[in-house]
Amino acid sequence: MSKNTGNTILAILTGAAIGAGVGILFAPDKGSRTRVKIKDGYKDAQKDLQKKYEELSDEVKTKFSTTKFDFEGSYDDLLSSMSHKTEDVISFLENKLAELKEKNAKLQK
Repeated sequence: MSKNTGNTILAILTGAAIGAGVGILFAPDKGSRTRVKIKDGYKDAQKDLQKKYEELSDEVKTKFSTTKFDFEGSYDDLLSSMSHKTEDVISFLENKLAELKEKNAKLQK
């Protein structure tokens, strides 16, 4: 879920809560009933927000764990590649050293 999607959901929930609150305040009902309705509406909104928070939290955890797994795989691939390159460099240097030893031996004769 992108940042914009999270902001949109939060804006919609906030707007719905404000709209419900204003609707209840202007409804022709007793004050005690209105307070109960506001309290119930608040609890419902709180539950909805908690649910959305948990869903978002789970999604973020999943994405981070996937990213971490991808990073670890890339790191392992990089190390493996470096290991092969190191072996190539060592082989190249050993060959050059052998050539230099041969040239040195010829020059000493």
